[in-house]
Amino acid sequence: MNKVEKEYLDFLKAKLYSEHTLDSYQRDIDSFFVYLNKEGLLFDAVTKVNIRNFLSEELGRGVSARSCQRRITALRRFYDYLAHQQYVVVNPFLQVTAPKKGVRYPDTLTVEQVNELLKENAKRTDDFMLRDQAILELMYASGVRASELINIKMREIDYRSRTIKVYGKGKKERIVPFGRTAEMAMRKYAEKSRPVLASLRNSNKSQESFFLSGKGENLTVRGLEYILKQVEIKTGCRYGLHPHEMRHSFATHLLDNGADLRLIQELLGHESLDTTQIYTHVSKKAMLKEYAEHFPRQRKKTK
Repeated sequence: MNKVEKEYLDFLKAKLYSEHTLDSYQRDIDSFFVYLNKEGLLFDAVTKVNIRNFLSEELGRGVSARSCQRRITALRRFYDYLAHQQYVVVNPFLQVTAPKKGVRYPDTLTVEQVNELLKENAKRTDDFMLRDQAILELMYASGVRASELINIKMREIDYRSRTIKVYGKGKKERIVPFGRTAEMAMRKYAEKSRPVLASLRNSNKSQESFFLSGKGENLTVRGLEYILKQVEIKTGCRYGLHPHEMRHSFATHLLDNGADLRLIQELLGHESLDTTQIYTHVSKKAMLKEYAEHFPRQRKKTK
């Protein structure tokens, strides 16, 4: 990592960007500097042609259009910073459009799959069942991001109103509700399992995070992803569980049951309604599938 890249990442860290976002930005910037070093180019002499050649190489080695678009966005912001700090005269990425990406609809679970998952997980008898059940219930009941869930503090949970204060992207604060079954699972975990996990921590310092790892430490996003993989193994529910999948399922099921799109936008913490709009397409796909299966003249004839 060179000096200007480290300075930029330190700048983002000071603005309280998540660890996951910082890792993503670093990978995207690193990939561009690898290209510059290979071509013998200086970062402050980059042209539009250089960027186009970089994109062509990335696509040629199998990097998707979606990933290239993300990299261009990250590099455009990086060069905005460089221009502001007068490391470069102009931002060359302002003149470049990333390759078009295909629409990728989010993966979701059906209501039946969610119910089966929660039912099977509750049958477990190991030491982490209560914690994992509370995680599953809360993720599905609130639609919180992985980074939001792992940073929930004890004091931010209000059981009386069944709401939690969470901090989204850019540390933007919002209040999210959760249901009765999530409340029951969270209370059981807080009373029976969390104290045991907290006692495993090496440090005597009090632990405010609600969800703890198997060593009594703060959870990380990767730790949460590992927990969900273990849930799949222990329950036999091989749904490709991922934090985003639970969030997408939450939003899609709300929409399917008549919730207003702007309410879903607020619950998810989306700045733009356009981001939330994708769930209308997910529901449309489900509608067309149901139509094809049940409308007599639409069903495929069987021999």
